Amino acid sequence: MIATITQQDAATEVVANYLSTIKNQGFTGDTDASYATRITASTDNSIYQELPQGVIFPKTEKDIQLALQTASRDPFLSLTFGPRGGGTGTNGQSLTPGIIVDLSRYMREILEINTQEGWVRVQTGVIKDQLNDFLKPYGFFFSPDLSTSNRATIGGMISTDASGQGSLVYGKTSDHVLGLTTYLVDGTPMCTAAIDTEKAKVIAEQDTLVGHLYKTVLAIALNEREAVLAKFPRLNRFLTGYDLEHVLSDDLQTFDMSRLITGSEGSLGIVTEAKLKLTPIAEFKTLINIKYDSFDSALRHSPFLVAARATSVETVDSKVLNLARQDIIWHSVSDLITDIPNKDMQGLNMVEFNAVSPEDIKDKVDTLCKLLDQCVAQQTNGVIGYQLTSNKSDILKIYAMRKKSVGLLGNVKGSQKPLAFAEDTAVPPENLADYIVEFRALLDSHNLQYGMFGHVDAGVLHVRPALDMCDPEQEKLLRVISDEVVKLTAKYGGLMWGEHGKGYRSEYGPAFFGDHLFTQLRKIKTAFDPNNRINPGKICTPIDSEDSLVSVDGQKRSWFDKQISIDVKTSFNNAMTCNGNGICFNYDENSPMCPSYKVTGDRRHSPKGRASLMREWLRLQEAKNVDLLEVEKQLNKGEVITWWERFVHSREKNKGIYDFSHEVKASMDECLACKACTTACPIKVDVPTFRSRFLNYYHSYYARPLKDYLVGNIEVSAPLMAKFARIINPIVSTDLVSNIIKKTVGYVNTPQLSIPALTSRVNKAHTFNFELLNKLSAEQQNEYVLIVQDPFTSFYEAELVESFITLITQLGKKPMLLPFKPNGKPQHVKGFLHEFKVTAKNAAEFLNKLNDINAPLVGLDASLVMCYRDEYNTILENNRGDFHVQLAHEWLQTQSFTQLKAKQNTNTEFTLLSHCTETTALPKAASVWQNIFSDIGLTLKTTSTGCCGMAGTYGHEAQNQNNSRALYEMSWKPIVDKNKPEQLLSTGFSCRSQVKRYEKFKPKHPIELLAHLLSN
Repeated sequence: MIATITQQDAATEVVANYLSTIKNQGFTGDTDASYATRITASTDNSIYQELPQGVIFPKTEKDIQLALQTASRDPFLSLTFGPRGGGTGTNGQSLTPGIIVDLSRYMREILEINTQEGWVRVQTGVIKDQLNDFLKPYGFFFSPDLSTSNRATIGGMISTDASGQGSLVYGKTSDHVLGLTTYLVDGTPMCTAAIDTEKAKVIAEQDTLVGHLYKTVLAIALNEREAVLAKFPRLNRFLTGYDLEHVLSDDLQTFDMSRLITGSEGSLGIVTEAKLKLTPIAEFKTLINIKYDSFDSALRHSPFLVAARATSVETVDSKVLNLARQDIIWHSVSDLITDIPNKDMQGLNMVEFNAVSPEDIKDKVDTLCKLLDQCVAQQTNGVIGYQLTSNKSDILKIYAMRKKSVGLLGNVKGSQKPLAFAEDTAVPPENLADYIVEFRALLDSHNLQYGMFGHVDAGVLHVRPALDMCDPEQEKLLRVISDEVVKLTAKYGGLMWGEHGKGYRSEYGPAFFGDHLFTQLRKIKTAFDPNNRINPGKICTPIDSEDSLVSVDGQKRSWFDKQISIDVKTSFNNAMTCNGNGICFNYDENSPMCPSYKVTGDRRHSPKGRASLMREWLRLQEAKNVDLLEVEKQLNKGEVITWWERFVHSREKNKGIYDFSHEVKASMDECLACKACTTACPIKVDVPTFRSRFLNYYHSYYARPLKDYLVGNIEVSAPLMAKFARIINPIVSTDLVSNIIKKTVGYVNTPQLSIPALTSRVNKAHTFNFELLNKLSAEQQNEYVLIVQDPFTSFYEAELVESFITLITQLGKKPMLLPFKPNGKPQHVKGFLHEFKVTAKNAAEFLNKLNDINAPLVGLDASLVMCYRDEYNTILENNRGDFHVQLAHEWLQTQSFTQLKAKQNTNTEFTLLSHCTETTALPKAASVWQNIFSDIGLTLKTTSTGCCGMAGTYGHEAQNQNNSRALYEMSWKPIVDKNKPEQLLSTGFSCRSQVKRYEKFKPKHPIELLAHLLSN
C-alpha cells in the first residue's frame, strides 16, 4: 500500500568515507548524511532548495580545523563546504551542494565579557536574542537588530553584515565587530582585528597563507581606493560582499581584515569566534504609532520623521496590518493600534525615540506630537491619528508584530505566495517614495499582489510579490521582475541587496561592479579559496575558475513541489505552505513553540523540519505512483492490508531494508502533539494533523507497537479500570509490574516516575437528566451548566470535577454531569484516524442533540475541548454540527464573582502556569483567570512558560524520559522552585502530573482553589 523507497540521492562514497575519517580522527561533534537531515538542511528562508551531501555539527574550533585539514588531502579534495547558522537567510546564502558546517547546534558559548571596555567575545553559533538576554543585566546590548533575532546566529549576522531597525543610529554588524577568528579552507586559523596599516604591511611580507592574504587585500584596497569610493554609493545599508571600502579607515592609517570577512557570506572561510562592541541600553523609550490614510502618505512623511531625530522609523502597509489582525499576535497589540472611527488606516509608521535620560527624550516627543496634532486637525500629510506608549513591554509587543510581518505575508490564501527575492532593496531615503511608486507600477503591470514593510529611515523597504512558483510562467516572471528591480534601484541611486546579502543574486555582481572592480573581488576569492571550495558560487568565483555563480534561476523548492499532484498538495496544505521562516527555531525557552526542537536541537524535530520531510515523503510516494488520497479513503473505511502482509513488511524493516518513511516516522515520534505550531507559526503549519495522517499511512504498512493500542483505547479502558481502581492501583505500582510494563509496553511506571493513579471513585452527583431539561423553559434551562467529561479529569482526577460542581453551585447555577463519551483525541494523536472518525461522529451526534437546550457545555481539559473545535472540523467535514464546548474559564468569565468576594479569606499571592495548548490556542486565557481572581479579591500572577514535558502520554514513554525531564527543567522547574506549593496553580492535567512526579506535590487547578476558598 505504501511504496518502499530506496535511498535516493544518497551521500556519495567519498562523503561517507570523509565523515567516518574525521570521526576516527577525533571529531567530537555530530556527523550526519541521513536523507532526513540533508532534506531538512536543503532549504533556508528563501525560495531555493539545494540538497547537501551531508551535515557536520562541530562542537569546538578544533573540530572545524580537523574537518578542513582532512578535506585538504586526498581523497577528499573534491569536497566543498558551506557554513550555516540559523538558516534564516532569504537568498540561499547557506545552501550548498556540498557539506554543510552547522555551527548553530553546539557552538553557542558566550566566552568572555569586559564591561569596562564594552565588548563581549562569543562563539558564532550564539543566537542574537540569547546574547542580548545575557547582556541585559550588565546594561548593554548588541545593537544591530533584525526580525529573526530569536533564531538568527551571530555568525549568520556576520556573514551577511546584517542590520535592521535603528541602523541610522546603530549601524550594521560590521560597525560592531572588533575581531574575528576565521578558519581558512585548509584549516589555518586567522585572527583579525583593526591594526595599523604599517603593521599590516609587515604581516603581508610573511611567507604564510595569512601573509599572502594580507598582501593581496592590502594591494587591492590601496590601489583601487578611488575606484571603490566612486562606485560604492553613500548608503546606510550598502552591501558589497567584500567590503573593500572599510577594510581601510578613511585616513588609510588603519587596516581591518574583519571588515572584508564580515559580509562575505561564508565564501572566504568559516568564522568561529567574534569579539563584539557593546552598546549601553537606553533606559527611556517612547514609541509613537502614526496612522495614515494611505501607504504612500506614510512613505512620504517618513523623511520628516527622520528629521525629528528619531532613533528609528519602521513602516507596514495595510496588507500586513490586516494579516496581523487575523493572527494570534494581534491580541497583544490591539489596544496599542486602535482603529480611528470613520477612518480607514492604510499605513502605519512606528517612530521610536530612546535616550539614557528622560530629559533627552521629552522635548523630541513633545515636539513631534504637537506637529502630529496639527496634521490631524488640518488633515495634512495623510495623518489620521497616532498613539503613544512609553511602556517597554508594550513597545516590545509592537515590534513583535512588526517582526512577524515576514511570516504573516506567507500566510495569504491561494497558491500565489509573497516571495523573498527582491525584498531588501535600498535607495536614499529621500528617493524612497518615488522609487516605490515605480516599483508598485512594475508589480501592478503584472497584476501581482504584494505586501510592504521595512525601515524607511534607511531607505530599505521589504517588498514581497506574490507568485506561484509551480506555475512555469510565473517562475519566469520572477526573473523578469528581478532584472527590472536591479535597473530600478540603479536609477534611484541604490542597489537590489540592501540588507539580506546577495546569495542567489550573486549573478548581478559583475554588472554592478563592472569588469575591473569585479575582477578585484575575484582576486580576493582566489587568494582565500583558489579551488572554490567554500560556499562556491556566492559573491564571486576565483580567477580562471570555470565554475558559475549561482543564479536567481537556481533550483527552487517548487522544482520538488511540482512533482506532487495538485490534489495532494491541497490536501496536505498544512505541510506544503511552510515557507522556511523558521520561527519554530525560537531561542526563548519560555516560548511554547515546538518543545521537541528546543530539547533536541535537531531541526528534523521542528515544525519546519517535519514539514520539509513530509513534502519530500509525499513527492517520493507519488514517484512510486502511490495514490495517497485513495489509500486514505480506504483506510478511513477501515480497509487495511492483511496482518500477514504487515508482518512481512515489519520484518523487512527489522532487517534494515531502507525506507525513507522510517526517517519521517522517527521525526514524528519526537512530536509532543502540543499544537503550538498551529498558532505560533505565522504560516499555521499544523504538524499534529499531518503527523496523524502520516502515522495512519505508515501503520497500514508496518505493525504498530503495543503502546499505541493502549493509548488509542484509553478512553475505553479508563472507565472500566476506574471501577476497579482499588485493586488495580496497588498492583501496577509494584516493581514487578512496573518492570513488565516498561519492557513489554515501553511505559515507565516506577515510584519516582509513576503514572497518574486512577481515582477510586467517579462522581455520581448531579447526573444528567435529559427529560427533566426538555420540560423546562429556555430561561430555566439557562440555570444549568452541562459538564462535558474527559477521561483524565473524570477517571484520574475526579476531585477536579467535584470542585467544578461545587464552584458552579456557589455561583448560583445547577451543574449536570453529562454521561462520559469518548472524545477521540488519543486516537488522533496516534494516527488511528478511522477509529477517530467513528468516535468523533458518535460524540458529535450526542452533543448536537443538546443544541436545543439553552445551557452551556463546559469541559475541563484544554486539549480535548480544542479537539472538538479543530480535529472534529477536519475529520467530520460538513457533518460536525453546531455544538460548542467551552473551557471552564470561557464560561466563568461570563459569571459575576462580586457577591463571593467576602468569602475568600487568604492573602496568598498565587502563580498560574498555563497549559501550552491553552497558551497558544487561547492566548487571553491567563488574563481571564487573572480577572476572575481579581473579582474575588485574590492576586494571581501569570508567567510565560514553555512545555512542561509531559504532553499527554509523551512523558510516560520510556524512550522520552530524558527529553521529558529536560523540558521540565528548562522552563517549569525554575518557576516551581520560586513558589511555595500552595501558591502554584496549573490548568493542564499533564502539567500537574509532571510537577507531581518530579516535585512530589501536585499544583491545584484554579477551579479547585476557588471551590475550596469559596465553600469555607
